[in-house]
Amino acid sequence: QVQLVESGGGLVQPGGSLRLSCAASGRIFYVMGWYRQATGKQRELVATMTIDGNTNYADSVKGRFTISRDKAKNIVWLQMRSLNTEDTAVFYCWARGNLGDYWGQGTQVTVSS
Repeated sequence: QVQLVESGGGLVQPGGSLRLSCAASGRIFYVMGWYRQATGKQRELVATMTIDGNTNYADSVKGRFTISRDKAKNIVWLQMRSLNTEDTAVFYCWARGNLGDYWGQGTQVTVSS
């Protein structure tokens, strides 16, 4: 059974940093990444990384967020720097495999002074 388990969310001041982690079990995924959903808004892509190391970032996070992945351990991280209040959202780990898409339960990131 596939499971994506996130950790690392929390409260941080503007300008601060956080690192999110997602551990996937059950299978190896070609692409893994992160989405986020702020209150009252649609879920949006944040960053993805393929098993080959190709990355894709939302324009709003380029230069501030970095996605990385351990293929052997099936873990993906999201290092977030220079956080601002607009980054406040529930962040979801996402993975795409042969049988479809999988989602984690979400972890709250709140940026506030």
